[in-house]
Amino acid sequence: MKKILTIQDISCMGKCSLTVALPIISAMGVETVILPTAVLSTHTMFKGYTCKDLSDQLVPIAEHWKKEHVVFDAIYTGYLGTVEEIDTVKKLISDFRTPDTLVFVDPAMADNGRLYPAFDMHYARKNAQLCAIADVIVPNITEACFLTNTLYKETYDEACIRDLLAKLTELGSKVVALTGVSLSEGKTGVYGYDAIKKEYFQYQNNKVNASFHGTGDIFSSVVVGALANGISWQESLRIAADYVAHTIEVTMNDPDKPFYGVDFELTIPDLIRELPGKSSPPSFRP
Repeated sequence: MKKILTIQDISCMGKCSLTVALPIISAMGVETVILPTAVLSTHTMFKGYTCKDLSDQLVPIAEHWKKEHVVFDAIYTGYLGTVEEIDTVKKLISDFRTPDTLVFVDPAMADNGRLYPAFDMHYARKNAQLCAIADVIVPNITEACFLTNTLYKETYDEACIRDLLAKLTELGSKVVALTGVSLSEGKTGVYGYDAIKKEYFQYQNNKVNASFHGTGDIFSSVVVGALANGISWQESLRIAADYVAHTIEVTMNDPDKPFYGVDFELTIPDLIRELPGKSSPPSFRP
């Protein structure tokens, strides 16, 4: 069985980060090892949440794993709270990386043209250094602009997206995929580029006029799980995009839909049926 290490915070309540990565990747048939960077009572959409930083535990945990000769098939990083954490994670990747280890970075730090309140340009530059050692990165358009020192624009065309992808590959990643790309009215999706094979890929879903916390974490977790199952990066992106869209639709149809996340628990069986080699036909492919 493949083994993935995912490094990000954990919210005790709320559907994001490790609380979605662990069940989703595990359900896809991949052993999921977690390294929590912090523990929160809830995610940050709630008021009055508590947060305990666990940065001082990252190195001791990693040292124990070294003694146990643990090997990972993939290392997946999500939200990292400080530049010091990024430096620690870079060292951890160097220590555990083998020629066959996939390094996947979701540089969660910004959206809608702005950095998250806790971050500044120093953090963005440090995150760019983390992306430089990754095999695959999946920023949204805002994050890509901060990573490449590109002016963010509300409107863009395909030429702008390709230019942004080119700048991202200059950081060093082999495959870059932009999320939240909308090139036609009522559509949104992903646009990717393989810097080795010089191949582009784009995929669009119907755009839903709603925003839910944690869907980016769900997307990244599905992509990582699919890649670990030997699925191509293009097909992995498609599966993840369709799964997120399907899960949002199911949540929107729930009269008791939670304000703090999507009902991914209900759609995990649909995700498993979508993986190649399963007997049931795809259940949410448009």
